[in-house]
Amino acid sequence: MSKIEHLENNTDIIVAAHRGLKSDYPENTLLAFQKALESEVDMLEFDLRLSKDGVVVVIHDETVDRTTNGSGQVSDYTLAELKQLDAGAWFDPVFEGLKIPTLEELCTLLNAYPEVLLNVEVKPSRHAKEVADKAVAMLEDYGYLQRCVFTSFDAAILAYFHDSYQLKTQGFPAELMTNFDSGPDGTYSKMWVVGISMKLLTPKIVKDFLDLGIKSWSYCPDVDQQVYYSLECGVALMTCNNPRPAMRIRHEIATAAQPLNKEMS
Repeated sequence: MSKIEHLENNTDIIVAAHRGLKSDYPENTLLAFQKALESEVDMLEFDLRLSKDGVVVVIHDETVDRTTNGSGQVSDYTLAELKQLDAGAWFDPVFEGLKIPTLEELCTLLNAYPEVLLNVEVKPSRHAKEVADKAVAMLEDYGYLQRCVFTSFDAAILAYFHDSYQLKTQGFPAELMTNFDSGPDGTYSKMWVVGISMKLLTPKIVKDFLDLGIKSWSYCPDVDQQVYYSLECGVALMTCNNPRPAMRIRHEIATAAQPLNKEMS
């Protein structure tokens, strides 16, 4: 059984850091990922795109405008040009000098954390299949594929991961996806789990997906009330901008269960 498959029947809280520890550090930077790993999250979520010269880089938006001091499409920049941009000061001047990382740089960082799971999101673009191919090849080279679930809002890319590589996938409710195939062998049949935003999350939607054989993960429960609500809805894996509430509540639940476990033993 692969590491990711251990989540199949899991009922414990599993905490994923959304774009790293983005509540405290500039998202999708090596610093944000390092701090998330140091905080002992169970999974990292990150976003992949392609540079002009075909290098897989870690950045969320189609453009560099929001998270760097540059402007324009990510795909219009070579890697060398992307590395000239500042990816930290937009968040706080103290982080000036941080750079957009490559997937390979992130893979190198992950060497020291062999138990951490990976949620690899390929952003919709005309390069998405090339990103998928290059990401799978690199993650396989590093021995990480067994730790991965692959995510996309583009149903065609989700199907590509499933059909071409037989990999675990995370999709989203149909109305949030492009190229969605509603047929009996369509998009939902290729989804291992579904990501449900806190705005959409209800016990009913979790049950509806469970009836389809699809587990639900929530995003982003960042305060206590949202964490407890996710649990009430039957969701154990939570992708968080701020993982601290979920991790604290997990610890509290485990601590409370210890006397009961001793009594039963």
